[in-house]
Amino acid sequence: MSGEIDVERVQASLSERWRLVYRREVDSTMTVARALANAGAPAGTVVLAEEQTAGRGRMGRSWVSVGGVNLYFTAILRPSLTVLRQLAMVVPLAVAEGVEAVCPVRTEIKWPNDVQMDGLKLSGVLIDAELRGDEPALALVGVGINVNFAAGSVPELRGIATSLSERLGQPLERGEVLRAVLMRLATLLDESERGGAVRDRWRARLNTLGRRITVRAGETIETGLAVDVTDDGGLVLERDDGSRAVLAAGEVTLHT
Repeated sequence: MSGEIDVERVQASLSERWRLVYRREVDSTMTVARALANAGAPAGTVVLAEEQTAGRGRMGRSWVSVGGVNLYFTAILRPSLTVLRQLAMVVPLAVAEGVEAVCPVRTEIKWPNDVQMDGLKLSGVLIDAELRGDEPALALVGVGINVNFAAGSVPELRGIATSLSERLGQPLERGEVLRAVLMRLATLLDESERGGAVRDRWRARLNTLGRRITVRAGETIETGLAVDVTDDGGLVLERDDGSRAVLAAGEVTLHT
């Protein structure tokens, strides 16, 4: 739907766990959230923006952040080590399940944490964590979701990204999508703390397993068959010589 997000309405529908901090335009919600966290903002603070002028994706890439059509937000968390180890699974799963709660679509996850529809990117996740000694001090969870974005109109995204409105043929109320995702995120964070089967649900959505892939992690490039994931979300890759590698993160190319 057109117009700004009705932040008061969304806030009123959420539990006390989340506190929305709304900005029309920011350089990056991650930057604003970090400043707030350093100033003592509590866990559950969510920086939400209509537009980002310097949105950041994984691997140092920029994130196309058109104003007024999508969701761009960063949640401040102060998780236990148990939850931190599963955040890369919890967050994309919350996006996938939250979106499906309000939209008649089917989503998948491309390892490690891109949410896709029909092989096209719907949402990206960026997690920055800080440790104090061996214990987590802070986690910033950045999420971008293409809601009413005409992804096909951007040449560099054509055939790569999609949006909910493109799949459904009509615009959606962004506030409803935000509410659903934050509700799922709260539930999954609690399940993760209790040792729930978050990994299994995340694994079941992966469209990477059983595929021949190439993974680039910095200067390292590995090619092989994606055969499994570890308990903390690492990808088990079987090389052509039969040896195996466990990858913690990386940029994946799926082979046909």
